[in-house]
Amino acid sequence: MNPENARYNMIEQQVRPWEVTSPGVCQLLMTVRREDFVPTPMRALAFADLEVPLPLGQVMLKPAIEGRILQALRIERAGTVLEVGAGSGYFAALLSMRARRVCAVEIEPELAQLARKNLQREGIDNVLVEEGDGSQGWFPQAPYDVIVVSGGLPELPEGLLAQLKPGGRLFAFVGQAPVMKACLVTRKDEKQLLRQKLFETVVPMLRHTPRPPIFRF
Repeated sequence: MNPENARYNMIEQQVRPWEVTSPGVCQLLMTVRREDFVPTPMRALAFADLEVPLPLGQVMLKPAIEGRILQALRIERAGTVLEVGAGSGYFAALLSMRARRVCAVEIEPELAQLARKNLQREGIDNVLVEEGDGSQGWFPQAPYDVIVVSGGLPELPEGLLAQLKPGGRLFAFVGQAPVMKACLVTRKDEKQLLRQKLFETVVPMLRHTPRPPIFRF
């Protein structure tokens, strides 16, 4: 497999057809080597149109989904970015190219270590990988210009929204299978939030997220 050809085909055949038209996003996906963040046994799947398995039952999101997130957030030299769910460190690497500082919070210590190792090997020094539950945000580095939640949430926690700066943007997958909404939230000022539903999909839920009550009739 020629990685450069495979990366180009991934963008042209998967990412662009999913309405990712931003030249900057496509260039970013060409620049950061996705295959270097995929576990060795899964390296052949690095550019496939699927969720790549990671240790402990976690996954890397599909390339087209990653492209849609980046396009929706319109990150151009943002200050501080929070990523909830570091995984292998790949999406944090993408964010690092457009942000001054990225805080990636990972609940699984083994994955946090993997993300750190991958990022260090690539010479990326503006990402801080923290171990912990980021579903309610991460107060030590708050507030944030951009927040990305890489797994599903049954609903958006108020604590997470409260850590978004005025003018900041948050992307999250909200709901439960079989249908989740990809949501973009923009904080207009201290009190006003603009919420947009961008598309429907299904992604794995974040670990330890509370489930809404089930009403039985």
